Amino acid sequence: MGLKLSKLKQHKVLQNMFYVNVLTTGGLLAAGDVITQQVEMAMDEDRTQKFNPKRTERMFLIGLFLGPFGHLWYTRFVEKLVPGAPSTTTALKKILADQIIAGPFFCSAFFFGMGLLEGRGRSGAVAEVKDKFLTVYLIDWCLWPPAQFINFRFLPVEYRVIYVACITLCWNVFLSYFKHMDSPKYQNTEEQIKK
Repeated sequence: MGLKLSKLKQHKVLQNMFYVNVLTTGGLLAAGDVITQQVEMAMDEDRTQKFNPKRTERMFLIGLFLGPFGHLWYTRFVEKLVPGAPSTTTALKKILADQIIAGPFFCSAFFFGMGLLEGRGRSGAVAEVKDKFLTVYLIDWCLWPPAQFINFRFLPVEYRVIYVACITLCWNVFLSYFKHMDSPKYQNTEEQIKK
């Protein structure tokens, strides 16, 4: 009886963690964009740049889209792909899996999804992935392996998405800046192809 109750409680916690993780991912992407826009407005010498709530809304929405994948990756898939008790060797294997599988997926899905949410069409979204993926992915390798070592070596499974999301706030400031630094470049890609 006690074992069944314990399993039921664990299931409820993980079920609630799904929603917490998804909303946290969306919220932190939006927060990263708000910080980025505040910095951009402060640096705008002409004071012409205004806060764009639609841009922040899109960042929140892409976070809601990516959140379930993050939850499943960090709470289930990586654990099945690289099983084992927390150790340095296990952590390093999980980091490698994270960088080879999850990193490219999240990076390309972010740029592609944002392009679609901005109305750039498939070709505009693909163009931005091709243009920005490699740079962001290389910078990703500088930040995430040390952060993920702590994650995979020391944290319980149920707290991994929240931990990653907190570090992601800093990453999201960079990601929002890099995403929007040349936004007009991709706006008319779909129209140019149709002409």
